[in-house]
Amino acid sequence: MSSPLRLLSVILALCMLSLTQISLASSQIHPVRGFMPDLKFTLNAANQTVLTEKDMRGKVVLMFFGYANCPDICPTSMAQLADVMEKLGDDAQHVRILFVSVDPHRDTPDMLQEYVENFDDRYAIGLTGTEKQIADLARRYRVAYQIEKPRSANPNDYEVSHSRGVYFFDAKGKARYLASDSEEVEALVEKVRAIL
Repeated sequence: MSSPLRLLSVILALCMLSLTQISLASSQIHPVRGFMPDLKFTLNAANQTVLTEKDMRGKVVLMFFGYANCPDICPTSMAQLADVMEKLGDDAQHVRILFVSVDPHRDTPDMLQEYVENFDDRYAIGLTGTEKQIADLARRYRVAYQIEKPRSANPNDYEVSHSRGVYFFDAKGKARYLASDSEEVEALVEKVRAIL
């Protein structure tokens, strides 16, 4: 093979390798089996109900942390997960969305449930707890959040910053995946189906 042709074939091979790496890197769903702890929590739900991981046995759980006053990330994530549930069809009955509030001062369990039902009124559950319960659970799953100081004299006029991502747990409560909230719905559906 002549030098120019060899050079061209090497360049093409490098381009194909780069495209493959870009394609692989574009997936934002990471296996966490063995790296993240099992599903475990005790939190408050609507109607003065206390839920634990035992109430989720036999269900695939999609859990993420946010708050009801979130202006962008949380509504987008909830809409995305509602779309996942819609695409799952009848299989959605074996899946639960757990929306855990990192703003226990403003988010009551009943208010959270009303919030999540705006997106999915069948299988989404809003959860909150004491500051310690939320902090402990966030630490367990390496979730970062910070409640800012009030912006005015109103003590409820503040913002909350929090990390993003959806945690997938299988029907036995084992952590399986951590997905970016910007992942394609079809890719999320595929992962849920894989662990159902």
